[in-house]
Amino acid sequence: MMRRMKIERPNQVWSIPMARGFVYLAAEVDWFSRRVLAWRLSITLEVEFYLEAVEEALARHGKPEVFNTDQGSQFTSMAFTSLLQDNGIAISMDGKAAWRDNVFVERLWRSVKYEELYLHAYASVAEARAGLGRYLVIPPEIKGIC
Repeated sequence: MMRRMKIERPNQVWSIPMARGFVYLAAEVDWFSRRVLAWRLSITLEVEFYLEAVEEALARHGKPEVFNTDQGSQFTSMAFTSLLQDNGIAISMDGKAAWRDNVFVERLWRSVKYEELYLHAYASVAEARAGLGRYLVIPPEIKGIC
């Protein structure tokens, strides 16, 4: 679905990057503006923190036409897919090991790693949340564009 789609405006496609390691980052990204619309940090891969991030993005920015994810179990879960379907959002999932299907998110994830995570040795999840909060801050002037 996504390979031939031309991204032309905000709220057309959103997706979620996810970290590996001891904490996990979920962040909704608008493909047109490349802005982080909402994010959450968790110590587990349970679906609830992904749902919270999506619900915040929906409340703050409205709904996208399409939501793109990888094929992780949290994204294929009934809770996650139901949230999108209940909001009339089309679901798109990347092919297996196809990072290019979600290149905007992969680029964001690289930036987060090299510009924030690798430069700081966080002592706790709370410290990581605060550091990422400063890095991923959504300026007030951006909040209304999506």
